[in-house]
Amino acid sequence: MLSFAKSLVEHESPSTDKAAVDRFGSFLADVYRELGAAVEVFSGGQQGDNLKVTFGDGEDQALILCHMDTVWPVGEVARRPFRVEGDKAYGPGIYDMKAGFLYTVEVIKAFKHFGVSPKKRIVIICNSDEEIGSPSSRLLIENEARKSKYVLVLEPSAPGGALKTARKGQGTFELKVKGISAHSGSDPERGVSAIEELARHILTLHGLTNYETGTTVNVGVISGGTRSNVVAAEASAKIDVRVPDNDSMKTVESVILGLKPTRPGITLEVTGGMTRPPMVRTEKTAELYSRAKILARELGFDLPEASTGAGSDGNFTANLGVPTLDGLGAVGDGSHAVHEHILVSTLPQRIGLLFRILQEF
Repeated sequence: MLSFAKSLVEHESPSTDKAAVDRFGSFLADVYRELGAAVEVFSGGQQGDNLKVTFGDGEDQALILCHMDTVWPVGEVARRPFRVEGDKAYGPGIYDMKAGFLYTVEVIKAFKHFGVSPKKRIVIICNSDEEIGSPSSRLLIENEARKSKYVLVLEPSAPGGALKTARKGQGTFELKVKGISAHSGSDPERGVSAIEELARHILTLHGLTNYETGTTVNVGVISGGTRSNVVAAEASAKIDVRVPDNDSMKTVESVILGLKPTRPGITLEVTGGMTRPPMVRTEKTAELYSRAKILARELGFDLPEASTGAGSDGNFTANLGVPTLDGLGAVGDGSHAVHEHILVSTLPQRIGLLFRILQEF
């Protein structure tokens, strides 16, 4: 099992390197085909190609999501090779989320070993671009979700091995401000500062944050001006938005897109938008979680639930009303960090849970 995990890590697959992602996809396609699964390849355009893997022939469908891309560049494995220290297996991308592919392969092997079939036809979408917002794979994911009774997302778990039954929606915007330049000493009154205007709007934007409801707006990058003795003619800001539900999303989006100049001589341009809708904990998702929690208890471990401000492809499927359990993947720590690792001792129980869900649900 760990030798396969090592192979997964060593097939480096940064989101922005199409050739590398496609090499990893080809490797996975061969593995799944050897197990008797059908594999279809969908062009990802500028991103890597996406895979649809089908196992079983049930009339109903269960969808599994597992992204191939990571945030790590080619060459990172040479600097930080796969290694096992005690209960921890380290390697770039192992936690987020290459261990998910290990789960799917072991589950298919288990169905074949025990000579049983999953209750529903299993479709696994191996997409190439989750870390950059899933631009090439979102439509494929949503189309398959509409055909499915439920969706399982093999993103890493929340702390303590918790499943993720709710995620915030997220968006990225950019605000560009144009003013009028002038000499700040001899005739400052002839200028209209784009930086001052931007500062006013930053206060408005940050005023949208409400920790009680879960809405956060963060201006994380600003730029503007040329010299300290020049009234700035241009300034800009990049804005991150996280919202707990669709009503909050509409409210925040309308405020940002509706920003207006506060003074004559100023023009504003707002671009961007919401990139992932909120993943709301619905009654159907809560019911699916309750059933999974019972199975986990039968397997000898607890399965708590959590919500998170980070998004995943589960946001897309949940927004369609399809029951979605996220965070079914690796237990460990260090997503996007150099200490990224999984806990080896949790692999049998988590793979066993995935097997039982697919066998019984």
